[in-house]
Amino acid sequence: MSARFPSGAVAGRWSKWVVVLIWAAIAGIATPLASKLSDVTTNNAVSFLPHSAEATQAYERASAEFAGAEQLVAVVVYARDTGLTAADKAKAGADAASFAALAEGGRVSPLIESEDGQAAIVSFPVAGDEEVRDASIEKIKNQLGTGGEPGLQAALTGPAGAVDDVVDAFAGIDTTLLFVTAGVVAVLLLITYRSPVLWIIPLLTVGIASQLATAAVYLLAKYADLTVNGQSQGIMTVLVFGAGTDYALLLIARYREELRRHRDRHDAMKEALRRSSPAILASAATVTISLLCLLAAQLNSLRGLGPVGAIGVAAGLVSMITLLPALLVICGRWLFWPFVPRYAEDAAAHDVAEEHGIWGRVAGLVGRRPRMLWTLTTAALLALTIGVTNLSLGLPESEQFTKEVGSVTGGRLVEAHFPGGTSSPVQVIARASATDPVVAAVRTVPGVATVQDPVTSRDGTWVRVDAVLADPPDSEAAARAVDAIRAATHAVPGSDALVGGDTAVQLDTERAAADDNRLVIPLILIVVFLVLVILLRAVVAPLLLIASVVVSFGAALGGAALIFNALGYPKIDLTMPLLAFLFLVALGVDYTIFLMTRVREEAATLGHREGVLHALTVTGGVITSAGIVLAATFAVLTVLPLVSLMQIGIVVALGVLLDTLIVRTLIVPALSLDVGRRVWWPSALSRTPHSRTPHSPSEPS
Repeated sequence: MSARFPSGAVAGRWSKWVVVLIWAAIAGIATPLASKLSDVTTNNAVSFLPHSAEATQAYERASAEFAGAEQLVAVVVYARDTGLTAADKAKAGADAASFAALAEGGRVSPLIESEDGQAAIVSFPVAGDEEVRDASIEKIKNQLGTGGEPGLQAALTGPAGAVDDVVDAFAGIDTTLLFVTAGVVAVLLLITYRSPVLWIIPLLTVGIASQLATAAVYLLAKYADLTVNGQSQGIMTVLVFGAGTDYALLLIARYREELRRHRDRHDAMKEALRRSSPAILASAATVTISLLCLLAAQLNSLRGLGPVGAIGVAAGLVSMITLLPALLVICGRWLFWPFVPRYAEDAAAHDVAEEHGIWGRVAGLVGRRPRMLWTLTTAALLALTIGVTNLSLGLPESEQFTKEVGSVTGGRLVEAHFPGGTSSPVQVIARASATDPVVAAVRTVPGVATVQDPVTSRDGTWVRVDAVLADPPDSEAAARAVDAIRAATHAVPGSDALVGGDTAVQLDTERAAADDNRLVIPLILIVVFLVLVILLRAVVAPLLLIASVVVSFGAALGGAALIFNALGYPKIDLTMPLLAFLFLVALGVDYTIFLMTRVREEAATLGHREGVLHALTVTGGVITSAGIVLAATFAVLTVLPLVSLMQIGIVVALGVLLDTLIVRTLIVPALSLDVGRRVWWPSALSRTPHSRTPHSPSEPS
């Protein structure tokens, strides 16, 4: 792979300028497109479900047959602990009159009071497209904040309130996350390189890569129906900066080595690219193919994340092996000031002297008692997995924010004074000819508090029956009630009934997510294993690497569970285990790829044992730096006020650190020494102690 890499095309004396000009043109085209991504993102839960889900089919039928059915319903609740006063009811009535101008068809429900007299609600579908709806919701919230007497609580909830809070949570994600991530990477690069100027080049490069990726995702979302939400947008930004910076660290570290061996910096960069490209390309291929495994998922939100993340990694890769080398060569050696690498005849001896630092001592520790070391560290990681028992699978909608939001406050007020499902009724869409038996069937279901009068479609063919459940939409009792309603209405002859609504959407999402976990996780393992077999030309080594990252994933999830409990968020989103597994296996195995490709290179000349220890020594610093950068970039997700993204950020950051500092540093090299040359079976390297031809002085050690 490295022999065929066109290093001269990006690091040549004249071609480097062509590369920079091409990237300048790309940046000029991509930047205005990237700024439009938020226009095509969607955070509607129904759009995340597959078409085969009953909740999706019910939504599509309702949208086609009932005027305004696709509009989000706003539920406004008024409450006072001592009971609503006449002034409170007057305000609610005045508000309802003003809401008519914002409602689809001017339809606003009558004011409905609770039995205890302490609360009242009014509901209506918000008219207009997304832009008009957002403006209307802002007017609703402003109206609720004026004119009420002290002690009156007023809040917006229901589907309109929930979607608005999610949109607010993701507001500015493209700029906030970009600047925070860029700031974190800049600080880490400054610390890593100890140069006041060198860090600017990789940061500039990854910034351009981010714009390219965002522009490509925007075009696919607009013209190819790619599902993009705030979560996938945020993860893409983190992947571009994290993975791209990792590739930059590897390339620059090798370039620094080659600058000591070559008088001409162009030759140094060509050799650095030739030597580092196999590990970089293999790493990018592993992550990209693993992300594309999400295309096998049922949930559109996961299916969309696959291409979105893959585009981000690909953009980071292409920029780091084309634009970055060209910029480094143009700027010259002075970029490394004050630690400028100078050409020296005794460069090999200089490198050996560099090895006798902390990583030389780590290699010595691994080499002395490898079996004891890997067994003890593996046992410690397995012990950490016990923390998984503290997790609860399933994150209720009311607990998905890290701060109090209006829809959650309003939902609690509704649940305190009305049946739990009042703000999100179950919707049954059935043939009009079967109206009476369908209504009767719904009324017999345990957990149904009230059944509202049927609404007939525009052509009289269908009816919509709204059923208010006694329990909150995100409760297990509500899920059982939805199943029971489906069974009862499906049994009505000729009804063609479909059951939808928020509770049904959540139930279908849970089931699709469970199926995705069972399918995609094994698929990712198989794909990563095959990539490792091809890369390392062995079977034993890939098996050991896969086992190590699986153990690391368990430990990361267990350790993160302890953190989640300490923070008060023990419940995890249904898709979090799959996403955490994907990122930790695909990204975690990167560091062992970086190590083992160097081990294979060194073992061919130094022998297996010396090759392992030498590779660990010379790659220790750069791989550790890369792991810390990636962990820090994922940790940036915690700045967003969503529990699911906060949890993904923590578990992936912790897992990457475990992979970098323990798995790659101790377990993998110790296992490789313990197993011996058999780790390379069935390749010839498993049978040959070492090559008879050592490195020449001009070759990197």
